[in-house]
Amino acid sequence: MKEREIRKLIKILEETEIEELEIRKWWGGRLRIAKRIRGSLQVSSTAGVAEAPEPSVPEPPAAEEVEFSDQTHYIVHSPIVGTFYRAPAPDAPPYVEVGDTIKAGQVVCIVEAMKLMNEIQAERGGRVAKIFVDNAQPVEYNQMMMVLEPEA
Repeated sequence: MKEREIRKLIKILEETEIEELEIRKWWGGRLRIAKRIRGSLQVSSTAGVAEAPEPSVPEPPAAEEVEFSDQTHYIVHSPIVGTFYRAPAPDAPPYVEVGDTIKAGQVVCIVEAMKLMNEIQAERGGRVAKIFVDNAQPVEYNQMMMVLEPEA
């Protein structure tokens, strides 16, 4: 789901008395947005494309939850359509892990497009709070790939 679409859903929640909205995809992806008491929102998502669940399993895997907003966090978006890679090679360690502190200009992932490996750098420093895309999964233009908490 694109960030623009998520923002529209958040706006609907803010302007109505709806308290929670959940969207499930057939492959097991899920987006959940819920109001909190002080007007803040909680957004959770299972990012990337997962395998379709077994027919005997009624529920998709549970989503991890992370709270963030554009005012308090920095979101790393994909600048192009391509394939997301967490490491420079299959046997190499990932550029970043959840919990790592990074600096502005540090490479955080690669997006491959038309056989070109594009290193994606963080424009700001901070702590990696959430990585939304699984390794070797497709990403769309402007798709949220990860969230950074600002440096203290």
